[in-house]
Amino acid sequence: MLICQNPIQNAQDPGPDRKWLCIELPATEYKEAWHLQSNLVDVKYNKILHKNVVLLLEHPPVFTLGRRGGMNNLSVSENFLKKAVIPVIQVERGGNITFHGPGQLVMYPIINLQAAKLSVVHYVENLEEVMIRTAADCGITAVRNPLNRGVWVGNNKLGSIGIAIRRGICFHGMALNVNTSLEPFQWINPCGLRNTGITSMERELSRNVSMKQVRERIKHHLEAVFDVALIMTSLEKLKIDNLWLKIDES
Repeated sequence: MLICQNPIQNAQDPGPDRKWLCIELPATEYKEAWHLQSNLVDVKYNKILHKNVVLLLEHPPVFTLGRRGGMNNLSVSENFLKKAVIPVIQVERGGNITFHGPGQLVMYPIINLQAAKLSVVHYVENLEEVMIRTAADCGITAVRNPLNRGVWVGNNKLGSIGIAIRRGICFHGMALNVNTSLEPFQWINPCGLRNTGITSMERELSRNVSMKQVRERIKHHLEAVFDVALIMTSLEKLKIDNLWLKIDES
């Protein structure tokens, strides 16, 4: 089991700028989560929503292509993917091709980097640090690798990062392989890299890992690394506060 340490208690209550909203979603279709992020970017840019928001969720199986991604890094046919019912979606995040699926914890922070006093590099390094500390809680030594952003165990990638910035607001984020099926990663050159493997916490430990506990550790380390306090809320509560975020259901 994961060994969960006691959360760090801050000596002082953080100011309003250090309080981030956190929404834990059920399994969510990729396009639905993508449209939700875009809506949150808009309401933050228009100063309807002042706090930063963090979304935690899992996706049904999907391949996404970042700005540097191309179908040339996909080693199976489109017909094969249609039969497997796995869509391929082009998005504006950085990076190349990757896979999302059940058992992978995805975190999408929607934040104003300038207001948070974070450079892009510092922000990405912080996301890596959150994953490194979460893996360490489970006895897994994950590290950074100069070949590619994210976290690695040896030559195998455990967690990926891909972000985008629109109107000064950062979105997309990171994905940590917990109990993810690794087979779909064999159908691509992950992140556009050849001769690179993908691993999961389950594979490294040879056992299933509690997603609930991983979520809790991710939230704990997010607070510690970014020096913020998470306020748990829901989409419904945001709507009650007159932030009518339309989610595209198409």
